[in-house]
Amino acid sequence: MPDSSSLDGGSFATTERSRVRRHPERAHYDRDTGHAILDAALMCHVGYVIDHLPYVTPTLFWRDGERLYWHGSSASRMLRAQRDGIPVCLTVAHIDGLVLGRCAFRHSLNYRAVMVFGTARAIEDEVAKEAHFNGFIERLYPGRTSVMRPILPQELKATMLLGMAIEEVSAKIRDDGPLDLDIDHGADCWAGVIPIAQRLGMPIPDRRVPPRGSREREIGHLSEGARFDDLLRRLAR
Repeated sequence: MPDSSSLDGGSFATTERSRVRRHPERAHYDRDTGHAILDAALMCHVGYVIDHLPYVTPTLFWRDGERLYWHGSSASRMLRAQRDGIPVCLTVAHIDGLVLGRCAFRHSLNYRAVMVFGTARAIEDEVAKEAHFNGFIERLYPGRTSVMRPILPQELKATMLLGMAIEEVSAKIRDDGPLDLDIDHGADCWAGVIPIAQRLGMPIPDRRVPPRGSREREIGHLSEGARFDDLLRRLAR
């Protein structure tokens, strides 16, 4: 049964399935933390069981309120199995730093990770599918769908869109230096954290057909050197 202490408007219910047991002090079950980790990513891994065998699929995804969406080929066996409803576990992880301790056992990573549980179902309505796909593009590139050609019916038919309501969330964050033993502090080696961050590079125009649009107007918000996860979170708001 869900932990009644977490059934408030700002937290997800905590169950035996979602409760963090290893380093519970790093656990977070509130919506703001779970949403922030999800919104800072474009790639997730979706895990499910088909015919008693486990599968994990990497895919693009996005969040819209309390629902998550991802897509793929309509011919995909994995996606067809999820069409009518299948329990899934969707995960996202960010590596934020290498943690160097004074013993091999004390090395670690700083990270943000989240597991989301729910039931995936296909979005069959073509109008809704197109709206969700365009919404995903608009989230990253505001105004872009107004200058591109519309999605073709055959493209919609060839692509399956899956969505699920967020039922449970379990987030875990490590943001600290090395946790060495007192006896290790005199070791003759460097200890500390090496930060890791994805940053945007300089845009490279299409080499086959020179673009006709305005780079500044269309993607000026994707500035060179910006932290990718921070940018995604801002756009998600």
